[in-house]
Amino acid sequence: MVNETKLREHICLLAKSLFDRGLTGGSTGNISARTSDGGLLVSPTGTSFGRLDPARLSRFDVERNLISGDEPTKEMSLHSAFYDTRSTAGAVVHLHSCHSVALSMLPDANTDNFLPPLTPYSIMKLGKVKLLPFFLPGDPAMGKAVRGLAGKRTAVMLANHGPVVAGKDVEAACNAVEELEDTARLALLTRGMSPLALTKEQITKIVTHFDVEWDD
Repeated sequence: MVNETKLREHICLLAKSLFDRGLTGGSTGNISARTSDGGLLVSPTGTSFGRLDPARLSRFDVERNLISGDEPTKEMSLHSAFYDTRSTAGAVVHLHSCHSVALSMLPDANTDNFLPPLTPYSIMKLGKVKLLPFFLPGDPAMGKAVRGLAGKRTAVMLANHGPVVAGKDVEAACNAVEELEDTARLALLTRGMSPLALTKEQITKIVTHFDVEWDD
């Protein structure tokens, strides 16, 4: 695992990349990563992904006590829920990405498997994405909803709000949430055009070949 100084810099670098490409705007979104001692580094509340300061990230010890840095995001319950239910989670990213939010508002959105199987990459990086109902921002019930999945999903979509994705490290989590947004964009671009999605047989081959967590 990288040392903490490099991890802080990496979190801020990737967050700025997401911000610069319009994947989350203003002071929206939050990001966290496990430290080598089992603690967490978390983006502070009210901060912009485009201007995170490595020295001011919220630092938690292994017992989730804030030991340094600014006050953390109000969505800590979401992050904690993933870390507590998925031992492989090394980072969590939450965005307010436009296309995925738009797709979540459509009346026929699939709550159990939010993303249509348009490419192999969303399946490989995300598995099935659970669409959760709307919650008030910061509501601890969001964390309870994630805990209710018992660690079986690596990603959820908060209706009318944004995606939340866990990964083995901060780069993997960022790559996966980008794939989620790209797939949502594809779904909207091809909506009403009867696109040729992957078949059940093709999905099974992808899941088997790439050892994908696929909650049936």
